[in-house]
Amino acid sequence: MAAVRPLRRGLHLLGSRSIAQSAPVGINGTWTAVSRQSTSPQARRSLRSPVAGRPVAATLPVNNGVRYASSSAPAGSLRKTQLYDLHIAKGAKMVPFAGFSMPLQYSDLSHVESHKWTREKASLFDVSHMVQHRLSGPGALELLMKVTPSSLDKLQNNTSTLSCLLEPGTGGIVDDTVITRLSEDTFYFVTNAGRRDEDLAFLTAEIDAFKAAHGAEKDITWEIFNDRALIALQGPQASAALQPLIHGSGPSSDLSTLYFGNCRSLHLTLPDGSTTSEPLLISRTGYTGEDGFEISIPASSASAVTNTLLANPTVRLAGLAARDSLRLEAGMCLYGHDISTAQTPPSAALGWIIGKDRRDPASPNSTFNGSSTILPQLSSPAKTLSQRRVGFTIEKGSPAREGAIIVDVNDESNTQIGVITSGLPSPSLDGTNIAMGYIKQGLHKKGTEVGVLVRKKVRQATVVGMPWVESKFYRPPKA
Repeated sequence: MAAVRPLRRGLHLLGSRSIAQSAPVGINGTWTAVSRQSTSPQARRSLRSPVAGRPVAATLPVNNGVRYASSSAPAGSLRKTQLYDLHIAKGAKMVPFAGFSMPLQYSDLSHVESHKWTREKASLFDVSHMVQHRLSGPGALELLMKVTPSSLDKLQNNTSTLSCLLEPGTGGIVDDTVITRLSEDTFYFVTNAGRRDEDLAFLTAEIDAFKAAHGAEKDITWEIFNDRALIALQGPQASAALQPLIHGSGPSSDLSTLYFGNCRSLHLTLPDGSTTSEPLLISRTGYTGEDGFEISIPASSASAVTNTLLANPTVRLAGLAARDSLRLEAGMCLYGHDISTAQTPPSAALGWIIGKDRRDPASPNSTFNGSSTILPQLSSPAKTLSQRRVGFTIEKGSPAREGAIIVDVNDESNTQIGVITSGLPSPSLDGTNIAMGYIKQGLHKKGTEVGVLVRKKVRQATVVGMPWVESKFYRPPKA
């Protein structure tokens, strides 16, 4: 049974559910159960790349009209990544996730073992279910500056930033994304698989409106890379495993000069001595808090590149269970659980993604989707925010999972003051119960003692800073 428990925890954490559910969230200061509703018929229509005209699959599993970022779909409708056959060959436990059949974990390592392997050595994650975009043309920057709050005009070429797509008016988070500037008017970004149809509908509407307002003078080309895989190599040994495979010589092939938030297009050398037919976009980033890379690969080379990396004994495959516990220890959000359109960046503790030059209402750069809502929240959070995303440590015992109610321990009636959105026993902290969630404004300060209802019992919890495990991103040496 011991070998089964980590698997069950992983399934629970990832929310691989086969029936419709609702999640308690805070909206305008009240706590209620709100279903993640499906999009409009217009949003569900088949979408096409505005310029290339290639059909783009835009479907997500639907359960009685309710849609989730990580819900199950009928087995026959699940999509497969370019590495599906490799996962089966390596003994992966496959589960439905965001409309795809994805590896939860592998037969050679338990969830906890895989988690610790990533922290100590290097793990390879298949994240090809994510949606890879390229937006280019004279209007690309202006369009992205409208739909995100980031100072993308300040980004240097081949540098990235975490950002969010924002709803007009409300400033609600449509999705979180990492945006990379490849050239003056070309941007690469990755969005969540579970938000595929919502994101494509959102971007289609925004691009159509932009083109109607600006005409051909500020043309935009939007491409979706359905023909590329995406893998994440994460852990302290990631660079040592990847460096020997880089083809060529000179400064550009030296990964010690590629820092967190930067990317390069490079060829890899394969075991037979050949090189990849096309350059791979290698970005120094990740979702675990460890040093590592995300590598965009043409589908035809995906298996060869993955197997070449796995030939290194320090690299092992890891699945969704380890990815979820690693990202939580690093204090990172999972869309549909920790962030949604019900939150703005300031309430989600993501105010830092808003560019400094975009915070001044007098600045011409201060206008973006939801800026009239978000800027007052940044300047006067105590007056404008009803809740905050924070971290918690919780006393020993059963962990607080998503949906657990946070209560005021100083109130005999245990008044609800928040809700847990992610939680688990931390593998890196010897099983310490950690969680993140939303709590009433004013009770969000570090050290605040609260209660969390777990199995109908109030357990003691303390508001703490995030992350729980210090990030180890590879940054330039300090001058």
